[in-house]
Amino acid sequence: MYERKIIPNLNCGLDLIGEVLYGKWKIRLLWFINEGYQRPSELQRKIPDASRRVLTMQLKELEDHELVTRKIYPVVPPKVEYSLTDFGKTLIPVIATLGQWADEHENRLRAVILKQAVSSDLEFIPD
Repeated sequence: MYERKIIPNLNCGLDLIGEVLYGKWKIRLLWFINEGYQRPSELQRKIPDASRRVLTMQLKELEDHELVTRKIYPVVPPKVEYSLTDFGKTLIPVIATLGQWADEHENRLRAVILKQAVSSDLEFIPD
């Protein structure tokens, strides 16, 4: 298991939110759980590019940060469902606002991201 060697800097709100939401899939996980996708297999279908292991690790971190809860049903095979805590629900308007901002600037953001991806690919072309 990964053990953090450097104590995180938690001096301001941006540091705190970065610590809680850092991870490629966490914002999408919160959004999809809010939309009603609660089972790990449902979340995996919504985010097919993520490995099951990574999703499980990020769900565990969200649970550790008290944004989601995990309920395990005593059946065989075990059934697991995730739901947002009241604390986690307070993030949904923030995520919605970020998504709206990205929608409003979609063309520009896409162009910048693709430009960066193409230029970094060109750097690795062997002579």
